[in-house]
Amino acid sequence: MNNNITKPRILAVVGSTASGKTSLAVELAKQLDGEIVSCDSMQIYRGMNIGTATPDEAERQGIPHHLMDFVDPTDPAGYSCADYVRDARAAVSDILARGKLPVLCGGTGLYLDAFLRGGSFEVTDSDPNLRAELCALAEREGVEVLHAMLRELDPETAEAVHPNNVKRVARAIEICRTTGRKKSDLDRESREPESPYDATVIGLHYDHRQILYDRIDRRVDIMMEQGLLEETRRLREMGVFEICLTAAQAIGYKELFPYLDGEATLESCVEVLKMATRRYAKRQITWFKAKPYVQWVTCDESVGGEAAVKKFEDIVNNAKTLFP
Repeated sequence: MNNNITKPRILAVVGSTASGKTSLAVELAKQLDGEIVSCDSMQIYRGMNIGTATPDEAERQGIPHHLMDFVDPTDPAGYSCADYVRDARAAVSDILARGKLPVLCGGTGLYLDAFLRGGSFEVTDSDPNLRAELCALAEREGVEVLHAMLRELDPETAEAVHPNNVKRVARAIEICRTTGRKKSDLDRESREPESPYDATVIGLHYDHRQILYDRIDRRVDIMMEQGLLEETRRLREMGVFEICLTAAQAIGYKELFPYLDGEATLESCVEVLKMATRRYAKRQITWFKAKPYVQWVTCDESVGGEAAVKKFEDIVNNAKTLFP
């Protein structure tokens, strides 16, 4: 991001799942008089704290956290990237107005990128009934029928979205029908060449990928100990995964369905969950690596020892020079 003293200064910590983002963001907020704004598309939902690794009160260490645990996953209206940009802007403005430093933290690259771009997102009307009808049509007659419908309304978006991504195809059609505008046009209008923020974005990276994978495996084991299976069962009984398409696709829940259905052992489902999480981490890394505004910090030493402590202190001290 271009340095410009007239722009509000913000800090962000990004990286893959289990990379240590939350711990670093909390420490930075403590040292720099900041508050944290979550940038995670799943931690927004209430009642899904274990599967989304939402930090508890102990992990937050008294630092205020925003945009966590506030959306009802059974709300048929859902929650979009445009909704996030609107809410994140409001949270950041409030934090800045109180003389604090906003520290964004999360691994949902799409949300962060949209926020930093400063695009003038138009929060479009939603029509849950129409969306349900479109998804039912795809299930009844095939995904290609739905995709062909989108191709007639918005060829550019149809070209960019795979027919199997029924959720995005249906949403694009919904936007066309409820607003009279093409999603591709709205997306184009949302892109501005310069961000309204002077943002320093720290990315946590592991040169030795196995270290990250071991951290992921340990996190999954801890989630299971904390009650992930019971949380999955409860959310399923509530009908969350039928109503909230985002939750239905979230890694951490659907992998346990075969065990709940008596079709697989718990051990095998946990292994599938670990593998799916590792694959998700690779996708997150690929996304953030393509963003020129991310300043990468190698943190292989963070498994423990004096080197880890020094690395942590170096990041905090460097940030203090940027945010005195």
